[in-house]
Amino acid sequence: MLTTKSLKDAKEKVSHVMAGRAMIACLLLGSLCMAGCSKEVVKPEDPLSTIIPTEIPEPADFRAAGIRHKLAMERFLPPPLSTPSYRPALQPDSFQDFNTEEYNRVQENPFLEVLKNPQSTFSIDVDTASYTNVRRFINSGKLPPPDAVRIEELINYFKYDYPQPTGNQPFSFNSEVTSAPWNKENKLLLIGLQGVDIATEKLPSANLVFLIDVSGSMDQENKLPLLIKSFKLLVSKLRKQDSVAIVVYAGQAGLVLPATSGADKGKILTALESLQAGGSTAGGEGIQLAYRIAKENFKKKGNNRVILATDGDFNVGASSDAEMERLIEQKREDGVFLSVLGFGMGNYKDAKMRKLADRGNGNYAYIDNLQEARKVLVSQFGGTLLTIAKDVKLQVEFNPVKVKSYRLIGYEKRLLRPEDFADDSKDAGELGSGHTVTALYEIVPADGTFSRSQELTYQTTQIKTDAQAKNELATIRFRYKKPAGETSSEITRKIPAGSVDINKAGENIRFAAAVAEWGMILRNSEYKGTATYAQLLELARKAKGTDSQGYRAEFIRMVEMAEMLDGTSSLSRNSTDDLQDTIMIH
Repeated sequence: MLTTKSLKDAKEKVSHVMAGRAMIACLLLGSLCMAGCSKEVVKPEDPLSTIIPTEIPEPADFRAAGIRHKLAMERFLPPPLSTPSYRPALQPDSFQDFNTEEYNRVQENPFLEVLKNPQSTFSIDVDTASYTNVRRFINSGKLPPPDAVRIEELINYFKYDYPQPTGNQPFSFNSEVTSAPWNKENKLLLIGLQGVDIATEKLPSANLVFLIDVSGSMDQENKLPLLIKSFKLLVSKLRKQDSVAIVVYAGQAGLVLPATSGADKGKILTALESLQAGGSTAGGEGIQLAYRIAKENFKKKGNNRVILATDGDFNVGASSDAEMERLIEQKREDGVFLSVLGFGMGNYKDAKMRKLADRGNGNYAYIDNLQEARKVLVSQFGGTLLTIAKDVKLQVEFNPVKVKSYRLIGYEKRLLRPEDFADDSKDAGELGSGHTVTALYEIVPADGTFSRSQELTYQTTQIKTDAQAKNELATIRFRYKKPAGETSSEITRKIPAGSVDINKAGENIRFAAAVAEWGMILRNSEYKGTATYAQLLELARKAKGTDSQGYRAEFIRMVEMAEMLDGTSSLSRNSTDDLQDTIMIH
């Protein structure tokens, strides 16, 4: 039973505890108030020190702002505009933290049965941007995303030892058949075109408009500064009869340099060196101005071309792919073609730039370093700037007696319907001076047990009786137009059915096969068969040839780097099956 004294003692103990707790609370509150009232700011380590406010408002203001923000959030409304923000903006730690690069999805070509699909029709492609973009990824220590790998562009990055054309034809035709290194049961067919190589001094006069993106997104060392250095190399190749104008665009478009003779290199270089980056990206306005300048200085028998240099990040004005394509298609009818040079990383819009070049009857290259700029703008000056044949289409008809099924490796975005081949209104690729184009087919040979007809409900596909007697693998047809022409010409060639083992095949098909095999490995293709790094490296090393420019040696080194990267990341790479039509890499 509690006494009066013990009850009193208990009350005193409770009072002491409560007083102690109150004292602790006061001390904590005092500390917080002192911290809030202090004007002194401790400067953290860079880079956050450059973005934290130098002063913090008074506690009363802070509390009032916080209450308003809380109430706004409770009502699902945005916070008041007057609310100060004290959290420093997060700075990206790496390239991937702010990466918004875009690539169209590539659905690889499947095997097609010859009896059901006897013809394969496609447009040529001389673009090389995918190869240099893949190189950029690998040099930065990462494997490329699968849809950044376009195998035809990897193959066509390299020149092949094809003979020059004879007579009046703008290109020569070459073919070879061997065994597929990744599937010994199948055959590999190479089709190669070699454009006539016109010496620089014999090139027609050029009317060039440099259309240069100087928006804020170009303010990086591998963008505008590299772009300026690249164009300086091109200026060094210009002649007196050539002219250059410079149009730039950021928030709006402007003419920096009117048409100027190639002999006045100092004036052109000064204009290039004056460029600085800043602002948004009015790409549509810039293209319209560039085409107008090109039209005003049009050379009737010359090479009239706009050269667009950008990271592709259009965000003001006519910026949708459809709008830009329609605009460029309209302008190409005036005889002014478009070439596209891509720069930079992080916000690089590969899909958009490729479409623009396709619609503008031009080519598309990615410049990742000054050496690549020299290759595209100096070594391949004629091919980059002069079109010798336009709307070049190929149609391969396979002999069902020799071929059961086939698969075109790459060119997924260049496929045409059989009826498009003879339709001169259908756009196709352009071939530049000295350019080579190489295409590979993987073929499943006929096993001799084929049916002579394909039975359908309402019709029958019948094989001609003389198909067996002909030792022909296929018939190939080409159509092309002269640069200023509107009517196409057709060339027909037969491909013999003979084949040699891959180890005895020529350097052209062995090296092209190695590049294709690497592309399938990078894409984790369902058609890669027994492809391995060791196998393709052996092929490439033995087929390197003279390699005077060192590009094939560089390829071998790059494959070796990719193999090391693949050894640590191959298990974590995602399948492309569930990707959307446009891939955004975050």
